[in-house]
Amino acid sequence: MRASILQIQVDPDESVESRRERVASLVRAQAGADVVVLPELWPVGAFAHDRFAAEAEEADPAKGPTALAMSAAARDAGVWLHAGSIVEKGEEAGALYNTSLVFSPSGKLAATYRKIHRFGFDQGEAALMTAGSTPVTVAHPQATLGLATCYDLRFPELFRALVDAGAQVLVVPAGWPAKRADHWSLFARTRAVENQCFVLACGTAGTHAGVAQAGRSAVIDPWGEVVAETDSTEETVLTADLDLTQVDKVRESFPVLKDRVL
Repeated sequence: MRASILQIQVDPDESVESRRERVASLVRAQAGADVVVLPELWPVGAFAHDRFAAEAEEADPAKGPTALAMSAAARDAGVWLHAGSIVEKGEEAGALYNTSLVFSPSGKLAATYRKIHRFGFDQGEAALMTAGSTPVTVAHPQATLGLATCYDLRFPELFRALVDAGAQVLVVPAGWPAKRADHWSLFARTRAVENQCFVLACGTAGTHAGVAQAGRSAVIDPWGEVVAETDSTEETVLTADLDLTQVDKVRESFPVLKDRVL
């Protein structure tokens, strides 16, 4: 599996419409990849809390501008696209969700995941957004993908649920702050090791509402080894080839998952 991780720059001086067009072009340039991953809340910025309500949109490509643009980009490139996440308008009046969108190479919306763990300790995202409740996997033709978002990384129970649902590759878009960059790298490797999965960790570049972003996108194998990583906090594309047979090999040679008790 060839994975391309797009560490997108979020610049407050760039309009959402312009960034949407630019990111769509970057996705189209990844033709030949088996999966392309974008970061969390890249249209608006993960810490731009005062803009969440104004920039909220629908996940349906027939109704939401980001979903429409990403659907078309995935179709044009012929790739599976994890389009990061958007501020989604919920069915309930005034409800907002941090929702990831996954598109098939035909441009069909294959899955959505509403972020379960909201960051902010009763402020920011935690106060403004409604929590999701359902773990989500995606049946990619080459491997089952397990979906998580940013702060979810701190909660291993979610990843156990994804493994129980068959996940072999964990996809984690984020808008992780630079001041806790070491935690981002540590948790990404830990989730790979303890679940014996590949992890595709897609960070954001730039500064979101004054909060510098960690970047540090990475691809990690089921033994916890870093396959590819960027130490840059600038916009970059990270591409790596995943030997998916490693998942079964690691699980068979070191069958720790079979010894779970709780």
